[in-house]
Amino acid sequence: MTDLVVDAHRLIGPVPFDDLPEDPRPEMDRLGIHQAYVTHTLAIHSDVRAGNEALLDLHDPRLVPVPVLLPESFEPVPDWDVPMVRLCPNRHRFELTGPTALRWLAALGVTAAVDFEETSPGHLLALARELPEQRILLLNPGYRRLRAIAELMTAIPNLWLEIGTVNTQRGVEWLAGHFGAERLVFGTGAPVMDDCGPRFLLDHLDLPEADVALIASGGSLL
Repeated sequence: MTDLVVDAHRLIGPVPFDDLPEDPRPEMDRLGIHQAYVTHTLAIHSDVRAGNEALLDLHDPRLVPVPVLLPESFEPVPDWDVPMVRLCPNRHRFELTGPTALRWLAALGVTAAVDFEETSPGHLLALARELPEQRILLLNPGYRRLRAIAELMTAIPNLWLEIGTVNTQRGVEWLAGHFGAERLVFGTGAPVMDDCGPRFLLDHLDLPEADVALIASGGSLL
């Protein structure tokens, strides 16, 4: 068991397509997850402003807010004191490497989390070229595109990977061997995604204890 487990990818709030618990803390307690970086479901599925406001009103040190960034050409950059923002370019119909998104990300200077299904390798490479210091956390990478992910991690030194869906035999170990455990981050995507599987995966990684502890606590990113 690791001393500190941080879930870098968790949701809070109602889910429009299922009846799932809105409060993640009881499940976090059950699975021994000490802290979670959370995004409000309303900001993803419904009303970005309302979801972000509800998220920023939580004021619980166990729940670190990750608001959704929706770049608007004629709006000021949000004045958020947060370590990470989430972007949904496909769902919210904007260009990840458009001038407004680039300007907002440069102004905020925080980690940008994006689901692999929301973007493409080409867009991520373009983002890294435009903003080489931008830290990127790639969510839900899955296990069927490990070659593409390895190419991205080789080309983008400031890209970290959430391991929750890398549930193929020794997939996480393979990534750690090539890129170091410090670039791998524990996350679940719960409650929409399963959290028991990633937690089991974390506890059974065939890696040195120090590497497992590093992944569990957020690598060198969190």
